[in-house]
Parts: sequence; structure tokens; C-alpha cells
Amino acid sequence: MQPRPRHLINSAHAELWPAWLLRARRNADARALATATWVVRSRNGDYLATIDAARNIHPLPPQQPSRNTDGWRALALDGARPQAPVHALPMHGLERRLLELGLDADDYAQRSGLMQVPEPSRLALAGFDRYRRPLWLGSGAGRAWNRMRAAAASDGVALDAISGYRSHAYQMGIFARKRARGLTVDDILAVNAAPGFSEHHSGDALDIGTDGEAPAEESFERTAAFRWLSDHAGDFGFNLSYPRDNPHGIVYEPWHWRWHG
Repeated sequence: MQPRPRHLINSAHAELWPAWLLRARRNADARALATATWVVRSRNGDYLATIDAARNIHPLPPQQPSRNTDGWRALALDGARPQAPVHALPMHGLERRLLELGLDADDYAQRSGLMQVPEPSRLALAGFDRYRRPLWLGSGAGRAWNRMRAAAASDGVALDAISGYRSHAYQMGIFARKRARGLTVDDILAVNAAPGFSEHHSGDALDIGTDGEAPAEESFERTAAFRWLSDHAGDFGFNLSYPRDNPHGIVYEPWHWRWHG
């Protein structure tokens, strides 16, 4: 029996997810998912097709059988090579995404001092976050996170992940949801980097929490977990990205750490 895949494979137009991490959203998909090795998802999260161990493509309704099967099969071939090299995906569509928010990419980069962050072509499963969602990180960051978490536990400190990798499309969704609640783009930019500029896109950043503490709150600074991270995170290659009075105009985030290797 082949081991279950533990990678997320990215392309500019779709994602390849290990089938064992997903659930059928409709009864019509359940049989296909039960025999699948991979699931092709659109960038907005829709299930497009399943791929079995023989790399046969099974489009899921309402997809048409002929839709992009060559591209999906290429993703499956990449997924079958655990040591495939990681490359940065092209930044297609970033300027359009930012214009939808009334932002110019060059102007935002200059004002914020943030760099554009491409998405990687491959991410590794680093465990699960607080909400039992798959935690996707770059392979190096994932190994460092698990070593750091184990070291903290040996000192009696509990660390858990709130979130790791986020796609450009996911970041756009954060803005859409907050705007629907009545926040302005400027309000959101004080808390979230613009799509295409978040460190979460890299797969090397994660938000960290601890037992009994609400996620992504400044009060995390007063926990034993934050004190431990302040003393030891650098030993594992992690740095605090947004300290007080940081030059990027982002609020103080004691929970947000990035691995630099």
C-alpha cells in the first residue's frame, strides 16, 4: 500500500490536495473521493476532479470531462515526486486583485515597505492547526515548527498553530469578508497585508497561539508562550515580523512569526 501523500501542489490555476484530507461535499462526489489519491481544487476552493492511483482523471459535476485534464495530470505527476523542486508561481492577476481594492501594487509596495510574495509550487503538511485544518508550510519551516513546538512542550509551554500558508485568493477573501462587515480597505490594511504581499503566501510564516488564549490578540504578549518564543524562537529560525511601531503600518502582532532558516 502506497503511503498517503502529504503535500499540497500548486499551479497558477488549481491546487492538488491529498484526497484523505478532504470530505465529499455532495453525495455524488463521495464514491469518487473514496477511491481518489488526489483532488483538484480551483483557486477559490471548488472541487474540480479526483485523480486515482493510476492517474486517471474523474471530473466532478458540473465539470466537463475534457476540461484541462492535461494540466491536472501534470499536477498529479508532480505530486507523485516527493522530492520535486519547489519554484515560485507567477504573479498572474495580482494587479487586477489590488485594483479591485482600489490599490496600485507599486504605490502600496512603496508606502508599506512590503515586498510581493509569490506562492510556492509545493507545500508540506506540518500537522494540523487549532481548528483541525491541515497546516501547510514550506518543508523547512514545517520541520522547524514541529521541532520548536516539541521543545516548548518539554519546557511545559503549549504552542499551537492558528494558521500557516494562505493563497493570494484566500487573502482576497479575507478582505471581501471584512469589507462586507463595513470595514474600509485602510482599516483592513492596518491588520492584514494586501493580497500578494502577505508573508503567509510564502509558506514560511504562521500565526501561533496557546491553550486558553483567543487567537490573534495582543494579549498573547502576556502569555508564557510568547515569553518562551521571545527567548527561544530564534534558535529555530523564527523571528517576530511585526513588532510595535514597525515600519509597515501593520498593528503589533505578537502572534505572527516567520521562519528565515
